[in-house]
Amino acid sequence: MGLQRAQRASLALILNYVALAMAVSAVTTSYWCEGTRKVVKPFCTGPVTVKQSYCIRFNSSNINDTRLVQYIYETGEEKFLMRKFHAGIWFSCEQTVDLTGFNCREFLEIAPDHEIGVLWLCIVAESLYISLLFTGGTLMVIEMCSCFNMMNKLKLNAFAALCTALSGLFGMVAHMMFTTSFQLAVSMGPEDWRPKTWDYSWSYFLAWGSFATCMGSAVTALNRYTKTIIEFKFKQRTTEKKLSIKQKILELDVPEDLWYITSFPGQADQHTVLSMNGIESFCINSTLLDNEGREYC
Repeated sequence: MGLQRAQRASLALILNYVALAMAVSAVTTSYWCEGTRKVVKPFCTGPVTVKQSYCIRFNSSNINDTRLVQYIYETGEEKFLMRKFHAGIWFSCEQTVDLTGFNCREFLEIAPDHEIGVLWLCIVAESLYISLLFTGGTLMVIEMCSCFNMMNKLKLNAFAALCTALSGLFGMVAHMMFTTSFQLAVSMGPEDWRPKTWDYSWSYFLAWGSFATCMGSAVTALNRYTKTIIEFKFKQRTTEKKLSIKQKILELDVPEDLWYITSFPGQADQHTVLSMNGIESFCINSTLLDNEGREYC
């Protein structure tokens, strides 16, 4: 039984630190959502060396001559460029004009003014999520130390389960707040940012995976605490019952070498049988009644 408790403690600790690593990775990256923006191609500048598909080239190299009529051959969708972008809690990054890198700006600058408060609450909730998750994991590590007795270990286990469960609730609220803020930014954000197409990315799924792992750790820790308490209460009740039976036997003034007490494991709460050297058997503290109301074993 002790091995099973140790296995459950190790499982809860492993799940806790996996959830912590996933949460930190998700919060510190900007790939919660990604998509594309449809923008008009800029005019090409500089000498013509290679064909550039990300800008519009005039039909004449002397673009400074105002007397010449410049013709643009791009028509329809060819005049537009699809730039990739990705966004997170902290930053939103979009491809540069030449599609070779990314320009980033804070997501707080993009979110609508009336959603700034929601985004700040999201940041606070994510911070509480990581802090409580780390606190729960630390308590689980301390609990596994052999310098504490069983009661102190149970108290630490209860606090660890509580911290982990609360962190999961904060994480769920934070993820939902960011989802709401991003969707409102898509429909009401600045014109130079609104995406044409977008979807959730790997950081978003990593964050929800962290939440699921966190709740698994909390349930494992709470299950361990509950099972240990039930075992203690059962053993205490059995011990008290045996002591009561021994006290009654002593009152009968029966020599101790003539009796032994047998408790039926499956019916420990119903009756206990006393046998005196195999000669006589009778019930003590019987709780079963027959159809006529008489007690029997």
